[in-house]
Amino acid sequence: MDNHTKDEVYAYALSKTLSKVSAPATVGLYSTCQDRISLVLKRLEVHLSSESQRLEQEHTDVAAPRPPRPSLCACISLIWKLLFYKPIWTHRNQSHHNVRFIHVYFSAWHFAGSDLLWAGMALRLFYAMQVNFGKLQLLLHRVGQYDEEDEVKKRKIEDSTNDWRAKKCCCCPVWLCLLFILLIPLGFLIFYLISSQLDPSSSEVVNNGTTSQVNFIEGLLIASFGVPAASALRFLLSMVKNLLFSQDQNIKRGMDNEHVSSKLGFMNEVRKEIWFLNRFVQFMEVFERRRIRIVLQITNLDRCPPMKIVAVLDAINILLSDEESPFISILAVNPEVLVEKVNFTDYCFIKEDQAHALLNRIVTLPFTIPPMCGYSRRTLFYNLACSGNFKNHQIKSSSSNSVPLVEISVDNEKHPLITSKLDLHINDEEVEMIVKSIAKNGDSGLNKYILDDAMSMRRVINSFRMVLIITKALHKEITSTENIAAWVIIANHWPCRLSWIIQCVEDSKQRAEIECTSINKLKTLWEVFEESKAELYVMKEDIEEFLEQDGDPEMFEMFLKDDFQFTIKDLEILEEATVNLDHSIKNEMARIRGTSTLRDVRWKRSLAPLPITTIINMKTEDVCTEMEQMDFPSRYTDIVKANDLNGPALVFGDRKDLKELLGMTFGEWAKFKIRFLICKTNQNKKTEPSPQRPHLHRHHQAKMVNSGM
Repeated sequence: MDNHTKDEVYAYALSKTLSKVSAPATVGLYSTCQDRISLVLKRLEVHLSSESQRLEQEHTDVAAPRPPRPSLCACISLIWKLLFYKPIWTHRNQSHHNVRFIHVYFSAWHFAGSDLLWAGMALRLFYAMQVNFGKLQLLLHRVGQYDEEDEVKKRKIEDSTNDWRAKKCCCCPVWLCLLFILLIPLGFLIFYLISSQLDPSSSEVVNNGTTSQVNFIEGLLIASFGVPAASALRFLLSMVKNLLFSQDQNIKRGMDNEHVSSKLGFMNEVRKEIWFLNRFVQFMEVFERRRIRIVLQITNLDRCPPMKIVAVLDAINILLSDEESPFISILAVNPEVLVEKVNFTDYCFIKEDQAHALLNRIVTLPFTIPPMCGYSRRTLFYNLACSGNFKNHQIKSSSSNSVPLVEISVDNEKHPLITSKLDLHINDEEVEMIVKSIAKNGDSGLNKYILDDAMSMRRVINSFRMVLIITKALHKEITSTENIAAWVIIANHWPCRLSWIIQCVEDSKQRAEIECTSINKLKTLWEVFEESKAELYVMKEDIEEFLEQDGDPEMFEMFLKDDFQFTIKDLEILEEATVNLDHSIKNEMARIRGTSTLRDVRWKRSLAPLPITTIINMKTEDVCTEMEQMDFPSRYTDIVKANDLNGPALVFGDRKDLKELLGMTFGEWAKFKIRFLICKTNQNKKTEPSPQRPHLHRHHQAKMVNSGM
């Protein structure tokens, strides 16, 4: 796979997972590069379309689904079903293998000027339903099928072979009653015509003002036609009312009217309309004989103000998370920007209100696009140099019975460097069998690490399925599938500590390259953590928000030390498939860890303060060697050896006790302090408790700037 861009594999794995994920679901598609997010979304659409075609070709033993664009006969049949039938929810029509994906695009930046950004999201859903299914169908469903009382009723799944049940009136089908009502006046009309032909004199009027037989028959005709005419008029008036006063217009008026939008009932009305769309999609699933999933792509949310971001996240959680909802929301954002903005809001006071906790309550499938490999970076650089536009990629897809083939080119001009053909074929049955075997294995060491939280379980299952597909597509050599599941669990339960280990390994590799040495790839990740956990403890105040995401630290030790002894070699194999770990955590740790190194440029080389990373890992012999290089008298090194003054003792020990123990002159103590203790001084300054939360302090500063102070 070194010759191909891996973004295609990530989009393919995501498409395979979304075809299996039960709705509703929220996918967190994270990347710091907006162009990569756009390309993955485009390729995702191609693969989802190929996946739908493949499923229809494989499951030929069941009734074929109707085409998305129905013929004239199918339209008439749909209208007939909307008017005179109710769908029956059966086990068969609720477990269709075939699936149809409808993509809805919502750029939050386009609606950022509105006070109710989430209402704009609802509008996009209405417009997409009208485009894909038609306004008439939605209108007929509202008039003929929609009943607000059904919302409080639990939908019953029946064991039946029929998908439709006729609407009844007085124990008779409505269509039959309508037929009888139409036949009665038609019979009177025929009787009148026949009687007129047989007795012409019956049309005369008597002199005393009474009516003849004709007037009597005409009265019967008018009375007979009056019943269906009144019913038809009522139906037409209801349609005209919903056509003139559609719900999207009501939502628009509510968004524009501050008095209306401030009321609690406005979101409730929007919620009811979302529920109406849910019911309509469920109706169409029975009619089309396939599952229908609405893929809502939410982009540019990280460009909006903080409070509007939180409102959209709440709307996803409230409006689109109904148990029977067909929505799959893809939250495509830069996680670093999103986290900073959400933590900046006024209402963020407790841990559950912070960005990571909020996202964990909403996102059921986190997907972080891993950093580009060398080939992908070179390809992107070449594309930008040739075309000047990263978005000029054209995606062509063709599908056979089982193998999707995707060709990527730029400006229709093929080039060996920028053209890739990926023959991606993963056996679905094999993947599902592995997922089920891991889940039901009672003897697995993973069972004690599964949290008693349904949302966390769903994230683990969905992520395991996706990581398994990626490792197979990238042809990774994994010792066992249980190790893949274990890797998914550690990334889900201890994201901060795992990110720290990955950053430490990365720094070690870079240092080894600089010094032309090599690292031991058989070294376990727990050994890496053991060597660096003191440094992590020192910087804990700076990463408190990240550490709060981690689970029990003792369970983490048991996980890596006893049950799953992953090595640096395993990390290198699994790192490219680690898509359920937010890389913004590692990036922040890298920034904090590298800050102390930048201070070296302030001092001469002989007096440069050692980075805390170096000091905390120093042994007593290392401290003595450093002091000898600084020309300290030997009596001080003897004191260091006698009292076992190693790196942790210098970092965590009391400064006054240390000064008294060494008994240095003022100049010698100043020289020693600059070399060994200046990092501790800076760390104490950074971790001094502030009277208010950091984000609230920033918010106060922003208000002062805006007010001209």
